[in-house]
Formats: sequence, C-alpha cells, structure tokens
Amino acid sequence: MANRILVVDDDRKIVRLIQSYLEQAGMIVLTAYDGDEAMQLIRRERPDLIVLDIMLPGQDGWSIARWLRADAYLAKTPILMLTARVEDTDKIYGFELGTDDYLTKPFNPEEMVARVKAILRRAHSEPQPSRVLQIGTVKLDIDQHTLAVNDQSLPVTPTEFALLRTLMEYPNHTFTRGELIERALGYTYDGLERTLDSHIKNLRKKIEPDPAKPNCIETVYGVGYRFREGDG
Repeated sequence: MANRILVVDDDRKIVRLIQSYLEQAGMIVLTAYDGDEAMQLIRRERPDLIVLDIMLPGQDGWSIARWLRADAYLAKTPILMLTARVEDTDKIYGFELGTDDYLTKPFNPEEMVARVKAILRRAHSEPQPSRVLQIGTVKLDIDQHTLAVNDQSLPVTPTEFALLRTLMEYPNHTFTRGELIERALGYTYDGLERTLDSHIKNLRKKIEPDPAKPNCIETVYGVGYRFREGDG
C-alpha cells in the first residue's frame, strides 16, 4: 500500500514541486496551505508522514508539531520540517519538539524524497516478532515499536526509537555521534552533533529518573554516547 504524505506549505509552487517528486516515488500526496487546514486533514486522513513548513497562516508549524506530539493517537506520526529558517536554534527547537528531520530551503527535491523514505523505513521497519530489549526499567518492544519505563507506556518518535534501539542493542558500547547516526538512521544530515544531542535530550526526559543526571544514556565526553548496563 502506498504511503500517504501530507505536504503543508503556503507556497503553492513548492507544494506542487514536492507533490510531483513524491508521486514519482510512488506515494500518495495530500496538500494543505495553512495550519488550520492541515490540522483538519491530519485528524481526518491520518497521513503516514507530514512535510511541514514552519511559517504558515493560522497555526504555525511549531504549534502543529506540539499538538501532534501531545495527542495519544497521532504522537507517532513522523514529521519532516521543511523551512527557510536556517538558524541552529530553530533546528534544535524542532528536534526538541520531536520532529524527525529538518530540511532547509532552498532544497534538493531528490534529497527531500530520500529523507522521506528514510523516515518511513524507520517508522515501518519490518517487525521482529517477540523481540524485546530490556535494560533495567527501560523496555523497548521491537515488534510493537513501543517504549515503556517502569511498565508505563511512553510516546516515542521513529527517530528516537531508532536511536534508543541502537544504543540498547549494544549496552556499554560507546558510539561516536557519527557512528550512532549512521547505524540508527542510515545517513547523516547538517548540524549532526547538535541535532543528535537534542534527540538524546528528549530521550533522557522520557527514560531517566533525573534527566540532568542520566544513569541510562551516558555522555562519554569527547566521544559520544552509550547506554549503561549494570557496572559494565
């Protein structure tokens, strides 16, 4: 079944360009030109992924991303931010909201399609039946694509899930930032270190008793990250 992508941008030329490339890649494309229309479509159509501009009439992209991540039924919907805002602070804010990737304008349409496909692969990867990763109180169900801490289910984005899965599959192994991105996500993107740090920060908020003093995902200064298991 073809993936259904919602493209949200008030620039109709950009929407037509994205639609053309995504349809050539075999996807079904829905379109919206303002934030309020986008939210109505999301509720009604439940798209597989959203390509989302930030500066929109009505609800802006930030507001839509916050609303999605706070909704129990929509929280796992992948988001690719596509915007003319190139500042690192905007990128970091987007990742802290739980967006899966961030592409700035002007952009290469083929790269955009590649990123959409990569996000969808992470979101709909082939399940491994009955496979569960558990370290301490953190349980990651690969089959169900769910995260639980102390038996309490928590929302997790596809990118967060992929990063946490990689760390938990190799407990006590220190990954450089580049290794972690390449192994978990399959490609690198601009602003690698700072955007990865934002994803790790989000994960710590979810799984650590005290995110300021992490016991699970440790920073190995000057190198990268590891998931700590016992005294290893």
